[in-house]
Amino acid sequence: MAKGYWVAHVDVDDIEAYKSYIAANAAPFAEYGARFLVRGGERTQAEGQARARTVVIEFPSYEQALACYESEGYQAAKALRDPVSTGDLVIIQGYES
Repeated sequence: MAKGYWVAHVDVDDIEAYKSYIAANAAPFAEYGARFLVRGGERTQAEGQARARTVVIEFPSYEQALACYESEGYQAAKALRDPVSTGDLVIIQGYES
């Protein structure tokens, strides 16, 4: 079974308020087996445009990645994030060879 991933590019307008989102997303991420592969960090913008922060989260399956996003717990966390950030999120199935 192919893993699932969230790939997000985010601009944070209020880092203190954003910390509430980070605290609130911990429970749904744990419930759905999420594992951070990238969470900010040093980067080089080689081509195109992106937002200030990049996050990549791995889930055991694509279905788990979707279910986490749609869960009540994550939607409550997202409600904290939306007023203080702007982002782009793709939920994608991993490649299985």
